[in-house]
Amino acid sequence: MKPRYRHFNSKRRLLGEADVVSAVLRLSELADRVSYGGNPEHKKNPGDFGLTPPSDPRQAKSLCDVAHIFSRKEALDLLRQGITKGLVSDREEQGWPKNVWSVTNDGIPLEAQLENAQIGCYHGYPMPDSDPLASEVIFRWRQHG
Repeated sequence: MKPRYRHFNSKRRLLGEADVVSAVLRLSELADRVSYGGNPEHKKNPGDFGLTPPSDPRQAKSLCDVAHIFSRKEALDLLRQGITKGLVSDREEQGWPKNVWSVTNDGIPLEAQLENAQIGCYHGYPMPDSDPLASEVIFRWRQHG
């Protein structure tokens, strides 16, 4: 069962297409350096993420299990694809986008939040169907093949 959210951060916006074109090289460099940390609050099955505690699912949090993401490698690959395709936030912290979005092979939109700007580390989770940004993420993902 997916949690229901009533409010979403209205400051979240995808970087504009023109800005993505001008930032292709920088985004490629970020994708090479990015890391994935994970968050036990988004895990029922701990997979190979090595988190402490291994899992600590919270009722108000969406679970990675819904998207069938159980390995750090898969999460990192999706994060890198999102950056490379330009599905990044228009807001940054220390040169890292605040958010990165991607879509699984099953069409589930994902959102990653920057958790440590010093090392470019993110944690991610499936976007709820009720999130108005989810359909835009899917559209842009498909646009960039």
